[in-house]
Amino acid sequence: MSNLDWIVLFGTLITIAAYGVYKTYGPKDLDSYLRGKNSMNWWTIGLSIMATQASAITFLSTPGQAYEDGMRFIQFYFGLPLAMIIISVSFIPIYYKLKVYTAYEFLENRFDLKTRTLAALLFITQRGLAAGITIYAPAIILSTLLGWNLTLTNIVIGAVVIIYTVSGGTEAVSITQKQQMAVMMGGMILAGIIVIQMLPISFQEALHVAGKMDKLNIVNFEFDLADRYNVWSGMTAAVFLFLSYFGTDQSQVQRYLSGQTLAQSRMGLIMNGFLKIPMQFVILFIGVMVFVFYQFFLPPVVFNKVQTDNLRQSEYAGEFEDLEKKYEANFESSKNSYLELLDAIDEKDESRESRLQEQIKSLKSEQNEIRDEVKSLIVANDPVAETRDTDYVFMRFVMDNLPEGIIGLLFAVIFSAAMSSTASELNALGSTTTVDLYKRSIKKDGNDHHYLLSSKLFTAFWGLGAILFATYASLFENLIQAVNLLGSLFYGTILGIFMVGFFIKWVKGRAVFIAALLSEVLILFIHFRNGIGLFGFVWDIGFLWYNAIGCIAVMLIGMVIQKLNIK
Repeated sequence: MSNLDWIVLFGTLITIAAYGVYKTYGPKDLDSYLRGKNSMNWWTIGLSIMATQASAITFLSTPGQAYEDGMRFIQFYFGLPLAMIIISVSFIPIYYKLKVYTAYEFLENRFDLKTRTLAALLFITQRGLAAGITIYAPAIILSTLLGWNLTLTNIVIGAVVIIYTVSGGTEAVSITQKQQMAVMMGGMILAGIIVIQMLPISFQEALHVAGKMDKLNIVNFEFDLADRYNVWSGMTAAVFLFLSYFGTDQSQVQRYLSGQTLAQSRMGLIMNGFLKIPMQFVILFIGVMVFVFYQFFLPPVVFNKVQTDNLRQSEYAGEFEDLEKKYEANFESSKNSYLELLDAIDEKDESRESRLQEQIKSLKSEQNEIRDEVKSLIVANDPVAETRDTDYVFMRFVMDNLPEGIIGLLFAVIFSAAMSSTASELNALGSTTTVDLYKRSIKKDGNDHHYLLSSKLFTAFWGLGAILFATYASLFENLIQAVNLLGSLFYGTILGIFMVGFFIKWVKGRAVFIAALLSEVLILFIHFRNGIGLFGFVWDIGFLWYNAIGCIAVMLIGMVIQKLNIK
């Protein structure tokens, strides 16, 4: 990167963090630290909710997913507005009526202490691991692209977040997230405009190319339990995930508990429900435009440049060079076929279109085989090397093709996203550990100052834990799927507890506690036996369905146990 890029990157990050500390500096009590003095208006809440969910993984992994798999991931969000309406009507009024600091306080009111503690522990387990991934995901990509030490990158991201989150609490998180969202969406939209302008074909022709290569596959009505992303999973299984994440996950609940009024919190949540889909559409569409760009400009054979540079210095350099030549020849043939395809479309010659489309798909298949051979050489040279490169696609494009200053801005987007989501997670982990575990069950007689200090210390503790986890984590197949999978393993059970609490009044604490334990065992069993099965019966269930299965299992098992009065 140029000096201008470094100035833009660090200038942006330092300014945002300093602003958060400055605006929230001063004496606080526990209430103002955890609920931000209930001073947030609806649009601040809405932006804060969106920024909490839009981690660096969103901006690193989503364009790469679109590059590889098209836009069908958008279907994952189709059920979001419905979930936001349900939470606004059913969940938020109860939280406001009880004046809770955390969502799990409601569970003790409704059931008992052990149910509250179980839900809090499930949240802490899931969100504690997710906080590590939230730091690790951008760190491993950025350290590779920038040539930084991975551990140092983890520490830089984590330390900056810890400073302003511990200092200002919920208010600092919400205030900084407004600036971070402006940087994130402004940078991504600018990148999208630039990539479209750089295309050697018209925008309409770019859409033709994307459509013919099945990259504009926004809607799929085919029902398939193994398919993570179709209309049915988006409108059913994903709704359960969103209900749990936005309705029971303290990292989100804490965002709207800081609202000035119940109406302001509801409006902020609804704002998120209706803006998140267009936001995700824009990010996916940028990934598709990067795909089109690389059909006319030679893409790297592997987007992780560090691995290919290592290969050039190895004993396999000759084989790699031969494969690169084959790759370039394939690309030229593919590029010419695309140009012919656009001519055929312009001339409305459907038979020629079909022939060229099949020809391009055949060339793409050959291109993938060459890539696989290169990846085999990478592994032969370094057995522990990571060959999956989907998450490198977008930032590799940025570094190779965008002008000075814009590169620094796009890196600032990734760092800002990492900071915004990590800050919310640490803030929520500190709050939950203090209120639901430490204050309720360990130190019951402390004063307000003691619990304020405890909340800050627990926030810092979880921040250091996230950095440590990130340092020893390993790269998943796709980072955005990894986070959704981790959530799906626990969210269904947590949501089931809350659904029983809200809507099945005759089920008591003992029944729902046992049901939650059994449901969590069931979800873990389904996941770890997925594709393997038991006693000759094999299942293949997409992880989004874990949310629905876990939630429904808690409700059904809880009702059965209560009816049978099982002790």
